[in-house]
Amino acid sequence: MEEDQLLLENQVCFPIYSVSRLITKAYQPHLDKMGITYPQYLVLMVLWEKDKLPVNSISKQLMLKTNTLSPLLKRMEKMELLERRRSPQDERSVIVELTKKGLKLKNMAKPIPGELVNILLKENIQLSEVIQLKNILNEWIEILSKNNKD
Repeated sequence: MEEDQLLLENQVCFPIYSVSRLITKAYQPHLDKMGITYPQYLVLMVLWEKDKLPVNSISKQLMLKTNTLSPLLKRMEKMELLERRRSPQDERSVIVELTKKGLKLKNMAKPIPGELVNILLKENIQLSEVIQLKNILNEWIEILSKNNKD
């Protein structure tokens, strides 16, 4: 019985990991047209929702440590997608703001989520199932975040 716990087919994490990789791969042709990576796309989505955010706020939303996020932001700044500036209120805080180029990519990105959902819907997966899975995963994220203080 204990040995069964180590079978790959019995793992919850493996299908989640695999789906995550396959979704990222499905995004890739769209992101290639935009000239960005998936992590850069995630940063842009956060900033499209609310621009001029402190690095630590972006870090929290994406569940990335600042030492992982900072090099990513630096590369995006070199690509002229965003600018980083010290906060006038708090010199320790760095504010990230989209450039015109970063804002312009939003229009290119708008159809991406719908196109990816349509791939699933064509295979007889119901939209309600997609929404239900997203809600379950959000619950898991909340639970696991509480138990994984970093």
